[in-house]
Amino acid sequence: MEQQDVAEALSRASAWRKSAYSKRADDCVEVSTEVSGWVGVRDSKLASTSPILAFTASQWGSFVRGLGA
Repeated sequence: MEQQDVAEALSRASAWRKSAYSKRADDCVEVSTEVSGWVGVRDSKLASTSPILAFTASQWGSFVRGLGA
């Protein structure tokens, strides 16, 4: 899937989740895995109007593992 197609599909995603570690409901990012093989990340304060960062599942996994290092 092309990056542009992924961004388009993620903009229509309905399943976004927030971190359980968030102190306030609007002070975190939301993540969607609704598009197979991709992870979308957006600002919870902006919700559906937020720009979406798209990562492959592999890139996202590397990022998350790096947080624990």
